[in-house]
Amino acid sequence: MATCPECDAEIEVDEFDVDKGDQLSCPECGSNLEVVGLSPIELDIAPDDEDDEDLDADETEEGEGEDDDDEDEDEDEDDEEDEGWEE
Repeated sequence: MATCPECDAEIEVDEFDVDKGDQLSCPECGSNLEVVGLSPIELDIAPDDEDDEDLDADETEEGEGEDDDDEDEDEDEDDEEDEGWEE
């Protein structure tokens, strides 16, 4: 048995079926957990690489819309560049 570090729920884990670094999900709270120790089984909250990428994308999208004046200037520059291609 192992304990979820997030909600303290008892999680049944067979120490022969997991390796250090394996990830599992807590059936109680749904947290992504990583096996950090084998004897006894120790779990820690797994790093969320996917969530980090999503945050970066969200920050970029939010950052682009914060200052509409700069965005308009960029569009004007793009229009000028487009006109040059037409010649």
